[in-house]
Amino acid sequence: MKRIGVVTAGGDAPGMNAAIRAIVRSATYNGLEVIGIERGYAGLFEGRYRILDRRSVSGIINLGGTILRTIRCEEIKTDEGIKRAAEFLKSIRIDGLIAIGGDGTFRGASRLYRASGIPMIGVPATIDNDVAGTDTTIGFDTAVNTALDAIDKIRDTATSHERIFVVEVMGRRRGFLALEVGLAGGAEIILIPEIKVDLEKVCDRIKRDREEGKVSEIIVMAEGAGDSRQITEYIARETGQNVRLAVLGHIQRGGVPTARSRILACEFGYKAVELLLTGESKRMVGIRGSEITSVDLDYSWMTEKEIDLSRHRLAEILSL
Repeated sequence: MKRIGVVTAGGDAPGMNAAIRAIVRSATYNGLEVIGIERGYAGLFEGRYRILDRRSVSGIINLGGTILRTIRCEEIKTDEGIKRAAEFLKSIRIDGLIAIGGDGTFRGASRLYRASGIPMIGVPATIDNDVAGTDTTIGFDTAVNTALDAIDKIRDTATSHERIFVVEVMGRRRGFLALEVGLAGGAEIILIPEIKVDLEKVCDRIKRDREEGKVSEIIVMAEGAGDSRQITEYIARETGQNVRLAVLGHIQRGGVPTARSRILACEFGYKAVELLLTGESKRMVGIRGSEITSVDLDYSWMTEKEIDLSRHRLAEILSL
């Protein structure tokens, strides 16, 4: 093991740069050379890469996004693309690759391992927190706090104007972010893909609250729970209340990573290098409780991560 590569692929997440820094400095400490693949997996087809040393990652621990940049890459999903990418990694003498991203990133890394035999280590970084094999992911805590800050501000307006706000957060397939934000923000209603949306029940709750003197409500919904615009219009029509929609969108992906996201990135990056040095060939770094651990890379994207629905019930109880 002399030269390793690092790539950030898929959607960006706050803390990716902190992970890059940890990987580069841990590798340098152990006498390894680090190659940064630029523009995600697309860089494997475009020949875009650069040497990363300990000075090139100075001052990036606090930066959101990724200095290596990332774009979607359809070629990595094809057999021919995987073959070309594997050949490129061999041509630049990569002895191991650390892929930072989510389940799509790890699916590509797993296929690259089978095609090339080059060890692949995954570092989970996604604001969706939907990767199996780890309690949490780099960037999730930052995204929660970003959305929470926005909801706290929206609640001020909701209360002042006696309005209902539907706040859409990211999560096309899973509701981890919406559930965490809704619970922490004291949302009256949380809509997630894992629980079928019953709009009649939602409207009944709002009508009851009005009868009991409640003048404003916050509804947090994951984007995958339905069409937020249609839901907003339905609630307004059925309740006769003043309902507004706030879509937080990509603001949740950017910004300065929290201490939690940075520390997790440091621990994950160090562990990823350690796994390569100890001869592991296909693993994903994760955290269970307070222990930094690892699982088979295939497990991370082939297994659906369970969401704790007891927290949804807790949010319902506390919002009464």
